[in-house]
Amino acid sequence: MFDRDQLRALAAVLHEGSFDAAARALNVTPSAISQRIRALEEAAGAALVVRGPPARPTATGARLARHAADLTLIEAGLARDLGLARPARPALRIAVNADSLASWFLDAMERLDGPLFDLVIDDEGHSAEWLRRGEVQGAVTSDGRAVPGCDCRALGALRYLATATPGFAARWFADGVTAAALSAAPALEFNAKDRLQRDWVRGLTGQAPALPCHRIASPGAFVEATLRGLGWGMNPECLVAPAIAAGRLVALAPDRPLDVALFWQVARLPGDALGPLTSAVRAAAGRVLRPV
Repeated sequence: MFDRDQLRALAAVLHEGSFDAAARALNVTPSAISQRIRALEEAAGAALVVRGPPARPTATGARLARHAADLTLIEAGLARDLGLARPARPALRIAVNADSLASWFLDAMERLDGPLFDLVIDDEGHSAEWLRRGEVQGAVTSDGRAVPGCDCRALGALRYLATATPGFAARWFADGVTAAALSAAPALEFNAKDRLQRDWVRGLTGQAPALPCHRIASPGAFVEATLRGLGWGMNPECLVAPAIAAGRLVALAPDRPLDVALFWQVARLPGDALGPLTSAVRAAAGRVLRPV
């Protein structure tokens, strides 16, 4: 239905961020890229690109870009099955939460030989929206309701512990981890979407006090900030277990972890083109996550 060269031009513009960069990547002139995008927009009956910098997709453009990626993936699988010459590397656009990326998702990427990854980092409670908008091919999400056109598989639960340095705990929680103490002690949160600290406090105390928070949108820096005593925070157990064993961190309430169930949602493509990715994701998750 859509011209492949035009689809490649769209994918290149969105990946490279500009028409000029896309032209260099495809070894054509910028005017050729413009002509192909214009023709594709006429065929689709909608604008596809918001000209930047950087160039960004419209809703229709994002869906067509994923369609182009799907076609490349299907053709690569067919070429592999037929024993043809090694095809161009397909690109996989995946939405994943930062803690999964820091703790186990890189193992899944390592298991796959060939594809290039374009990772969208978003909170596990919001990552499925990227699938619903047709902007990614798969998502690690806490949403267990299958997105239309996708398969949904349970991966397991990522366990979080409320952690702090021994000195921080002695200073702020000498009389116990209470709602009053938590309303005064500095906390850490990833970003505005991060509800882990608040969910844990509500489950522990039955209350929802306002939490004074540092925002640190980096899993590595989040753990490091905890180690430096800047605040307490919910850290994946698998990332902080060595520091707890060494006495550098303590769990504020060891018997009250917070388990977040995670699911793998992936678009259905002909010939199970994403089957190897699903197998790699499930294997990597199974080594770290707890059974649900």
